[in-house]
Amino acid sequence: MALTMTSGPAIEPVSLDDAKAHLRIDGSSEDALIASLILTSRLHIEAALGLALVQQSWRLILDGWPRGGVVRVPLSPLTSVAEVRVKNADGLFEVVPSADYVVVVAGRPQRLHAKSIWPTPGVAAAGIEIDFTAGYGSAAEDVPAPIRQALLLLMAHWYEHRDPIEIGAPQTSVPHAVNRLLSPYRPVRV
Repeated sequence: MALTMTSGPAIEPVSLDDAKAHLRIDGSSEDALIASLILTSRLHIEAALGLALVQQSWRLILDGWPRGGVVRVPLSPLTSVAEVRVKNADGLFEVVPSADYVVVVAGRPQRLHAKSIWPTPGVAAAGIEIDFTAGYGSAAEDVPAPIRQALLLLMAHWYEHRDPIEIGAPQTSVPHAVNRLLSPYRPVRV
């Protein structure tokens, strides 16, 4: 299984102005650093939670169909499935009609179920491609407020602690408030 971003988010969930207000910074001399910290904080949160915060497009590549025919989409919240393609023996992709599968967005992970049976890929590897869109929405305000607040706290933490290890100082880990704000968004494992 491979997951590739085909189109990133158009905006960040927190604006540069919001981040600077949170840090109480007036000037613009550190704008590039702050923008970088916003980006890395978003990426850190998305990776930790298996989420796409702001709407973005992805491609899931599979060698074959999972047992039981249920494809679990590794990113939430799933907004839409653009296309499912299966490579035939000639190496050409054939589109699976959307009427042949059901997209289930309830719960996590969100899934695709074949209505009957998925077509068999004609190649041994990377024979299935699923293009989908995930994210809470296209605007920063669509991202839940606790996640945006956690992003601000994480960004501020990294702003204050720029070195991975400060010599002579105790190790500083990610603030507990960040983890507490994000805990309702973690996938539940049973």
